[in-house]
Amino acid sequence: MAEPKKLFIKTYGCQMNVYDSERMAEVLGAEGYVTTDVQEEADMVLLNTCHIREKASEKLYSDLGRLKPLKAAKPDLKIGVAGCVAQAEGDEILRRMPLVDLVVGPQSYHRLPGMVDKLAQGGKAVDTEFPAEDKFNHMPERKVLRGPSAFLTVQEGCDKFCAFCVVPYTRGAEVSRPVERLLREARALVDRGVREITLLGQNVNAYHGAGAGGDWGLARLVRELARIDGLERIRYTTSHPNDMEDDLIAAHGDEPKLMPYLHLPVQSGSDRILKAMNRKHTREQYFRLVERIRAARPDILLSSDFIVGFPGESDADFADTMDLIRTVGFGASFSFKYSARPGTPAAEKAPVPAEVADARLQDLQALITAQQRAAQEAMVGREVGVLYEKTGRLPGQMVGKSDHLHAVHVTDPEARVGDLVRVRIKASAPNSLAGERL
Repeated sequence: MAEPKKLFIKTYGCQMNVYDSERMAEVLGAEGYVTTDVQEEADMVLLNTCHIREKASEKLYSDLGRLKPLKAAKPDLKIGVAGCVAQAEGDEILRRMPLVDLVVGPQSYHRLPGMVDKLAQGGKAVDTEFPAEDKFNHMPERKVLRGPSAFLTVQEGCDKFCAFCVVPYTRGAEVSRPVERLLREARALVDRGVREITLLGQNVNAYHGAGAGGDWGLARLVRELARIDGLERIRYTTSHPNDMEDDLIAAHGDEPKLMPYLHLPVQSGSDRILKAMNRKHTREQYFRLVERIRAARPDILLSSDFIVGFPGESDADFADTMDLIRTVGFGASFSFKYSARPGTPAAEKAPVPAEVADARLQDLQALITAQQRAAQEAMVGREVGVLYEKTGRLPGQMVGKSDHLHAVHVTDPEARVGDLVRVRIKASAPNSLAGERL
């Protein structure tokens, strides 16, 4: 038998890309590739890119530049670019970086076998179309599992067209996967030891997949997944406030397997900036939504996303954002200085001066950090569930995630990865908790 070819994948960005990288590894596994963690021994290097973070394209080209010596030493090495930057830039990547052999957008991963065949014939391959067929129907059964938690993509794309965001252009319109296929994939994951599934989508709570009796919303899907024996925890991300429907809010209160953690991006606390962002909700609507969610699940921990320095943001607008953060109280958040994405409406507007945006970001992150630490301190003395995901650095130590998604260290020498245990939290560190098993 021929020796397997080796595949190295570097994944940038969001959980969706982690999931996509695993699926691409499985597709290429059917073509004779096995994954490696050592880039220098690879026969193919695949960079799975994200366009959300600042200077995404520049980072890609910088990383490609660092691959030039490896390509020179191994002329048969194949270099591919996947993901949202690939979708956005397409042939331009080949023009700027001739060492690249393959460019594939996120809706075309099922076409990788044909693209690899083209490479074997000495050509280059580019596919950044939005195929009519469902890529998930053409992918092999999942095999790559890294622990007791797994991602499951249920929805892709977005129809919201926020003024700062490239997702509608790189991932396409909102598409939801059929219910039965998701249930079948979830059962297969559980059969192989998965105890926690995080449902993924660019706009996951807009999920409306075909199921028995018509389209199902996310809440109905969650309730059906909760009936799977052996599946102990369900999470979902990322949500849009406008798609937080009543039945989903109710599910947080009455479905024990749905964890008390919700990522609910707001982006700004200023109505004027929210309108400029095309978010289609107000700060007051966000406040009322948070009240309803907390009424359903009082112990829920909320996280969010914030963009600082959006074009036109005044000191008063920023003060409104800080006021929203103080009013809501978040257990965690992601915050970024605005950076223009070519082709988006906001990119045509004059940015806030960099020094102003930098100062605002520091102030916002200081407030968020204080809230995060306070939320962790409030966990001390409480009893929580912890799913062990790996061994710790100390002898007999296990590391896992709590119900509220905090990292927890526990001395538990007899435990194994995959155990779901009850733990009393004894101490809080800057980015984790310490507890003892009950």
